[in-house]
Amino acid sequence: MKFGIQINEGPYQHQAADSAYQFAKAALANGHEIFRVFFYHDGVNNATRLAVPPQDDRNVGQLWSDLAKEHNLDLVVCIAAAQRRGLLDEDEAKRQGKDANNIAEGFRISGLGQLIEAGIESDRLVVFGA
Repeated sequence: MKFGIQINEGPYQHQAADSAYQFAKAALANGHEIFRVFFYHDGVNNATRLAVPPQDDRNVGQLWSDLAKEHNLDLVVCIAAAQRRGLLDEDEAKRQGKDANNIAEGFRISGLGQLIEAGIESDRLVVFGA
């Protein structure tokens, strides 16, 4: 089965990002495909490279980056939600006149069309968080 995943909550405010990560790992381990993971609303906060959780806590953004690297996953961050929350890739930072970017490795910024495509191309679109 081919899954699309939508994550609407940040990494430390709600269990949605953790649950989505565990779901993706289990799906891949069982031979399923992940078409795309789309981070929306506060879910875009999973994509920051500047988060520094305590050493005894999990780094949810890094877990997603590692999983994407291992399985060639498409991690897409909603551009509008990201900009509202100060999350920028290199190109967007330049376009907006900002002096830095903060998107983690493996993530990319794009629009809602990527979410629509995930819904069309996947057998199931699974949404985590309100």
